Amino acid sequence: MLTAARLGAAALSAALLAGLAAGPALADSPSPTAAAPDGLYGKSDPTYDGVWRQSLALTALTAAKVTPADSAVGWLTGQQCEDGGWPSYRAAGAACDPKTEDSNATAVALQALVALGGHQSAVDKGLQWLKANQNADGSWAYNPGNPGDANSTGLVVNALLAARTDPASIAKPGTGGAAGKNAFDGLARFQLGCAAPADQRGAFAFQPDPAAGTLAPNTLATAQAALAAAGGHLPVASSVHADATAKPLACADGSAPATVPHAEAGEAVSAYLAAQLGTDGGHLTLTTPGAEPKPDYTATAWAALALIQSGHPDQAADAVDWLEGQGATWTKNGTDAAATATLLLVDQAGRRSDAALLGQLTALGPTPKAEAPSTTAAPAKEKSGGIGQFWLIIVGLLVGVGGGLLLSLQRKRNPKL
Repeated sequence: MLTAARLGAAALSAALLAGLAAGPALADSPSPTAAAPDGLYGKSDPTYDGVWRQSLALTALTAAKVTPADSAVGWLTGQQCEDGGWPSYRAAGAACDPKTEDSNATAVALQALVALGGHQSAVDKGLQWLKANQNADGSWAYNPGNPGDANSTGLVVNALLAARTDPASIAKPGTGGAAGKNAFDGLARFQLGCAAPADQRGAFAFQPDPAAGTLAPNTLATAQAALAAAGGHLPVASSVHADATAKPLACADGSAPATVPHAEAGEAVSAYLAAQLGTDGGHLTLTTPGAEPKPDYTATAWAALALIQSGHPDQAADAVDWLEGQGATWTKNGTDAAATATLLLVDQAGRRSDAALLGQLTALGPTPKAEAPSTTAAPAKEKSGGIGQFWLIIVGLLVGVGGGLLLSLQRKRNPKL
């Protein structure tokens, strides 16, 4: 959140599990068919992740107090369709196709525009699109008209929170005038509760099993949905430090609710993620059928963001350390815009030094209108201060020598001095 082409909504939803919104992994490989347009961050094929990586880049840069170029912001707003939704990418001059608009691109674009400020009309239209494409069970699918999934629903909840819209108030009308399921209800249907084994409680499934309706933990679904369960959105600000250890879901025999209550969802998934990070050496692991397990950079990043949002930065620290140590590999030495922006967002949330990453991300797009104060003012100030101190010393020495010579001359003229 990987297929080489769109094979329908089900395939796209499954693709989320392998790469973060079906885009970044594909975009890592250059394509001869789609060159990156002006204003877009990154030079690789934008077909599957143009809006995604642009939104992450603009969000991270804005959080670093960088003012992006008008062309970068204009590229993102220009991708929005008249009905308010965003596709993963739309070539210049191409008409919007409602079938290609997706909740993931729309959700991250809204978070970027909220962070930037000054784009309320586009934000309002995007919110209306999300509301219109909510499923009756309160969830969202990658593409409208399909069963919802945890990743997409979590991203939409992030967007609602960023836009200061209460997810509990967003619901499709139920039958017979009854209240429908809201966005928090939709998210809750994917979270494993007290009916699951103790070591799985708090995790999220991507989707229920189509036949049995049961839930099985999924690494990326859990990590992405966790930020929404914790009540957060991008960019994640360092929150107030809570308990040193996240509290697992409390389950009383025979009386536990069928789903995890919203008030306990964030803490329950934080406890699950902290346990997984501890087991895997500070990172989460991607397991796909027929392939060797391998570290999951994207899931680890979202897990760290969720833990920090939940007030558990200490439990996120090992994950942040691991991501920083693997940064060159994950970001392809700062050439992968989505990975670079995501790592920068993690460092910002974890209050880590991000000057190098910021420079790498800035270099991947158009020249910003204004650089971050910390990267432009500090060197000049330091240089000016050093020269000032040097001249003060010289002037002091001259004054001292001059005073001594004057006193010596006065003594020669007047021996009584």
